Amino acid sequence: MVNRRLRGAAGKVPIGLLATLAVLGGAVYYGIRPAKGYLKYFMMKDEMQVQAGSASNQTDDDIRRRLRAKAGELDLPATAQRVTIRRRGRPREITVTTSWPDTIFLPFYAIPITYRPEARAPL
Repeated sequence: MVNRRLRGAAGKVPIGLLATLAVLGGAVYYGIRPAKGYLKYFMMKDEMQVQAGSASNQTDDDIRRRLRAKAGELDLPATAQRVTIRRRGRPREITVTTSWPDTIFLPFYAIPITYRPEARAPL
């Protein structure tokens, strides 16, 4: 049995489907840049955590050099290469921090963001 409703609808797309596709397309288009920024943030934070975890065997200069190399590899701004390393005595702990600004451009306005990754580890 042939459904009579579908017979005259060949080649027609419901407006709701087109609207949904347009919204999804816009979300993907405008969401790629923030997603790349957050991916770089998490990759930098992960490297900071690795370096902080092995800090008892490294000097601060070695840690800084490796983190600067990672920032360059991720194509981060020069401010991300300013890494702060603090070693505390009680409790014996190392804290590694950095920050860098970024701007997310959306239609008709821009959103400034500052990424501030931090890693802590016991010594």
